[in-house]
Amino acid sequence: MIFENSIEFAKQLDKNDPLHHFRDQFYIPIIHGKESIYFNGNSLGLQPKTAQEYVLNEMETWANYGVEGHFHGKNPWVNYHDSFPGKLSPIIGALPEEIAVMNQLTINLHLLLITFYRPSKNRYKIICEEKAFPSDQYAIASHLRLHGYDPEDSLIEVKTRPGEFTIRNEDILSAIKENANETALVIFGGVNYYSGQVFNIESIAAASHDAGAVCGFDLAHAVGNVELKLHDWGVDFAVWCSYKYLNSGPGSIAGAFIHKRYIGDQSLLRLAGWAGTNKHERFQMKKEFNPIPTAEGWHVSNTEVLSMAAHKASLDIFEEAGFENIIKKGKLLSAYLFFILNEINNHSVKKRLEIITPRNEHEHGCQVSILMLEKGRETFDYLNKKGVIADWREPNVIRVAPVPLYNAFEEVYKFGEIIKEFLATEN
Repeated sequence: MIFENSIEFAKQLDKNDPLHHFRDQFYIPIIHGKESIYFNGNSLGLQPKTAQEYVLNEMETWANYGVEGHFHGKNPWVNYHDSFPGKLSPIIGALPEEIAVMNQLTINLHLLLITFYRPSKNRYKIICEEKAFPSDQYAIASHLRLHGYDPEDSLIEVKTRPGEFTIRNEDILSAIKENANETALVIFGGVNYYSGQVFNIESIAAASHDAGAVCGFDLAHAVGNVELKLHDWGVDFAVWCSYKYLNSGPGSIAGAFIHKRYIGDQSLLRLAGWAGTNKHERFQMKKEFNPIPTAEGWHVSNTEVLSMAAHKASLDIFEEAGFENIIKKGKLLSAYLFFILNEINNHSVKKRLEIITPRNEHEHGCQVSILMLEKGRETFDYLNKKGVIADWREPNVIRVAPVPLYNAFEEVYKFGEIIKEFLATEN
């Protein structure tokens, strides 16, 4: 598509957008008496208008039935989570039995590292991306120490090349191959939180397995944002949160993927809990743990019903919109944003910003990371003053993420105009 930098063109894109009406299903934060331009769905997605109703339903069940709410009410709690794997299946690219909805992301990461990081005398190293999100760094380092290894010696970080902002896929594959005999686990983000780079999950998983290593992914910035085919790609395990692109509320319920080849193996070491016990035997209160023969066998705690209610509200919208449609619009939104940002440089005497997110549509999702070459913090503060909610990352990066379900092309255009307005005052 040939883009135009005009309000008329942006409005026409919105008019032709089959998902445009879904914006009305979300609360848009108000700043200075009008709707904000909310480009921070990569940090916290907006609230579906149905979420309050869904949560209130369960509050009413609690009020009316007490403990009997497990078996009575509109959505008996004992089976409340059963529908979630099916709803997430097209988003994750996995079989329903490979999906478990539970806990929070880092808790799930720890639980699965117990199972999948099983070092031996000669094979004990972990390969990850440089500057992974701190939660991942801390979790990985803690498991190395748990097994008696020093992260300085046993953690291999694949780095960007000098002067570059993203990690080349060939460098990842080379690191795996070069350390094949010593590597037990390869773990990457699906999307790098800082640059917005989408990693080639399929090739990383294949290279890991060729090297004899297990492969896992943190999909915090990938789920609901980019196309995933975890089952077909052969990924061993993955974890994610639901409060970003899945719009399920702050600190909401998270999820985990365990490939089908593992879920029936009762010999796998795991941290066990009553909630993961085979449902047909659960109330027999047996001493011996017999896990559910699905990813739910990694459950350790009771179902978080109130959190799941908000999660269900959002997933119902995803189901209605169709995930393929969401992906399609997301690509067009980010492409238009790339165009608008390039126009700023093209019409400036000097280069004012640099996009550090890869341009290839297969290497990015909704997020575009903008490296401000001068007055970065001042630009960010001006955007906020003008009603734009984005994200600042030190030392000089502004992260923006137009989200297909509630953002409009007109907002992308206006965002560019606000930046130009500020830069014009600084000449």
